[in-house]
Amino acid sequence: MKLDEALGIPLRSVDREIENMVKYDKDLPRSSALAKSIIDLVRSGGKRVRPLMVIVGSRFGPAPDENKLWRLAAAAEFIHAASLIHDDIIDDSPVRRGQKALHIKLGVSEAVHVGNYMSARVIELISAYSAERERYAYDLSSLATTELCLGEYEQLSHLFDYEVSVEEYLEKSRKKTAQLMAACLRIGAQSAGADDEVAELLYAFGEKLGMAFQIRDDILDFTQSAEKLGKPAGSDLRKGQVTLPVLFALEDEELAPSIRAIAAETPAELTDAVIAAIGRSGALERSESLSARYLDEAQAIIHRLRDYPAHRDLQALLQYFGGRES
Repeated sequence: MKLDEALGIPLRSVDREIENMVKYDKDLPRSSALAKSIIDLVRSGGKRVRPLMVIVGSRFGPAPDENKLWRLAAAAEFIHAASLIHDDIIDDSPVRRGQKALHIKLGVSEAVHVGNYMSARVIELISAYSAERERYAYDLSSLATTELCLGEYEQLSHLFDYEVSVEEYLEKSRKKTAQLMAACLRIGAQSAGADDEVAELLYAFGEKLGMAFQIRDDILDFTQSAEKLGKPAGSDLRKGQVTLPVLFALEDEELAPSIRAIAAETPAELTDAVIAAIGRSGALERSESLSARYLDEAQAIIHRLRDYPAHRDLQALLQYFGGRES
């Protein structure tokens, strides 16, 4: 079963609200290339995990404002989509969701313009709530303007840096991936009037889920076929991104020199051999173990929220990200 079906949330309604952010922007003609690019991006697919999380969070509060809730859900997807545009440019990734990435279709400068517009549109929306003194408004606006950018900067500044610590990797993952998921659950809850303790538990749950997701994504880079990935296996390492499996493999004194020798100009066959050695080193299993620990901690939070019927939705999210039975 698809995630939206398990949660009982119509994906068409989510997509319609996302498109409405563009269609009803008085400063953006519908016939403009910018509007068309964003609509095409929205229609290119995606599971809408983050807007779904906003809606799930609202189910823990007594008084959801449906109109405001759907706008917040759309804003969350705008932030995520804008970050993917910038990700693809930074990573020089030619494909996104089986199609040409936006910077390949439009050129880098135009793609950056689209991503910047989407981030600015979110800030404009959130500023209206800030004027109403909505205390959750800071979550999305700060993410749109600072945290995701900081995560990207940290990634760029540590390319082929084999001195990165596990703690630094985890902090980067929190900023790039986990924090937005966590904020989506919390703002949904706060917008519906949930109490602070519940909102913070939902934030913690989303953060655990996001960390587990990022680690598993890094593992898949070593384990899935090039056909499924849409890029060569070990693509992260080839581009200089030192992920958790690499950090664990660096603790192997025999393997570490070979890993440290990989640089931007390293021949593909040498990198292939190191990637295969990392797969045999036990580093992937250690990474999976840490991901499972985050999922266990997320499960414990579900138990604390068991008196709320919506805890079943959290279980569906956990099942989706971790493949675990309830």
